[in-house]
Amino acid sequence: MTTQRTEPAQNADERTMLEGWLDYHRETLAWKCEGLTDAQLRTASVPPSELSLMGLVRHMAEVERGWFCSFLLGEDPGPIYYSEEDRDGEFHLTEKDTWQEAYATWQAEIGTARRNAAGFGLDELSRGTSRHNGDPFSLRWIYTHMIEEYARHNGHADLLRERVDGVTGD
Repeated sequence: MTTQRTEPAQNADERTMLEGWLDYHRETLAWKCEGLTDAQLRTASVPPSELSLMGLVRHMAEVERGWFCSFLLGEDPGPIYYSEEDRDGEFHLTEKDTWQEAYATWQAEIGTARRNAAGFGLDELSRGTSRHNGDPFSLRWIYTHMIEEYARHNGHADLLRERVDGVTGD
């Protein structure tokens, strides 16, 4: 599989631009994981951090679910990988955890996120509210936050990938 990354048009409307940049960063994380074995993807290569490329993908599946189901729709689909006993469960990998499962789960959550967001305008407010102040979020805020979330973790992915096999890239 070769991930194609496409930057949004420089003259796109706001929603197309936000969705385009979010997809670009989703594609970047997939690209950072390409060509590695499951063992390499599970490798926490920057000790003492437990962060791994597969853990990042599993984390982003949780983040997609959180923002586009829990917050946007106000639903509680429950966690995928973490639990009350292990709040960082998405990062605690075993030999049984595979890229195929992590990638499929992440892509399914992205598909759900797209479908859920399609029913909202950029200024429309989420049904779920902030744990900090009780206020809802606009879809615009959620998109912007998700772009920031992916961009930050893609920086982590750059370092992890370089430590795993020496591959660098933008």
